[in-house]
Amino acid sequence: MLHRPGEQEPSRHDGSGSFLTPAGGGELRVGMVGHGFMGAVHSLAWRSAPVAFGLAVPVALVALAGRDPAATAAAARRFGWSEPETDWRRLVERDDLDVVDICTPGDSHAEIALEALRAGKHVLCEKPLANSVAEAEAMAAAAASASALGVRSMVGFNYRRVPAVALARDLVAAGRLGRVRHVRACYLQDWLVDPDFPLTWRLQRDRAGSGALGDLGAHVVDLVGFVTGEELVGVSALAETFVGERPLPEPAGAARGLGGRGGAGRGPVDVDDAVVALGRLARGGLVTLEATRMAPGRKNALRFEVNGSEGSVSFDFESMNELWVHEVGSAHAGVGGFTRVLVTEPDHPYLEGWWPPGHGLGYDHSFANQARDFVEAVRSGQDPSPSFADGLAVQRVLDAVEASAAAGAAWTSCVVGGLAGEPATRLEEGS
Repeated sequence: MLHRPGEQEPSRHDGSGSFLTPAGGGELRVGMVGHGFMGAVHSLAWRSAPVAFGLAVPVALVALAGRDPAATAAAARRFGWSEPETDWRRLVERDDLDVVDICTPGDSHAEIALEALRAGKHVLCEKPLANSVAEAEAMAAAAASASALGVRSMVGFNYRRVPAVALARDLVAAGRLGRVRHVRACYLQDWLVDPDFPLTWRLQRDRAGSGALGDLGAHVVDLVGFVTGEELVGVSALAETFVGERPLPEPAGAARGLGGRGGAGRGPVDVDDAVVALGRLARGGLVTLEATRMAPGRKNALRFEVNGSEGSVSFDFESMNELWVHEVGSAHAGVGGFTRVLVTEPDHPYLEGWWPPGHGLGYDHSFANQARDFVEAVRSGQDPSPSFADGLAVQRVLDAVEASAAAGAAWTSCVVGGLAGEPATRLEEGS
């Protein structure tokens, strides 16, 4: 729902099942849960997207929820939120909010999202959607029901909104690469190489669900599907935990996702440090996947290359404004290599809102582009993408990867289709 500043609080539903949106605009009032790394970049995105894109709907940063009163109040001041909240349930039930943005560890995604949808709030939820397939199924089913009432939901796979990634998808969708034959996709980081890095929540299965698989592999799986337009039908995978125990945070509870200091005590690591997998696409293409936080020198190397019958594209996030393109039979084919495309032109995806050609974008811009798409979807009464159903599809592939690794790399089919309580199938190759 959109709300005009100064108006009496409107009813959220008109009784007919349609979701009321005042004609001509208003403001979209956002509440966010979580104020760590993701909370910071989401806050910046909500503030910058309306300015960069001249959105017809202003965005109001109304309330920020966190557990620690002092830390939450400080974050609210720093990030530009009007009020701090120390109970996410109070935030979800507030009448002065239209959107709940979930930036917490994965163990709380399902509970917060389900309550927010039940309260009639639009929901943006960080990836991975949940910590289990069962949770993701419940979230996708609730989102589908809420959509019938005009309540929108989206999972935050921000790398879809990198202009070079969106351009790669456009080229594949337009048939410029022909039929997809190979995809190589990996996400490489090195922040866990030090064995004395503390045992943060990202290294605990009950909080994170998995390790590099859910943290990084979720992005890899999503981008394979997004760029190629095809689903993975099966995988054969291996997983490894290289450092089996780590120092407990000092002081207790002080370590946050990507930082902190270890103390004298130690605790077990019960998630993967690295995952590798072979896969197959629905139309027969071959896929290799890799996710690790143990690659010295690689800071945020999210990479993919797609080889088709008529050409290839290649992308590396550490050079995020570039896309490398090769087309068989093009004017440049005679030199036998790729052409570097600087994806900063006004007609490239999302660039209408940003800077002149050659002036590159950064990590935060992908979140601003994401916020733009979410706001425009709510304003126009359309379901945004990626949906919770898309998040569920990724979760099912992650589940297949884990099952395969646990079974010694056994070939494992990926379940597709069906929400909670509905039939799902195992997609077969070539279907």
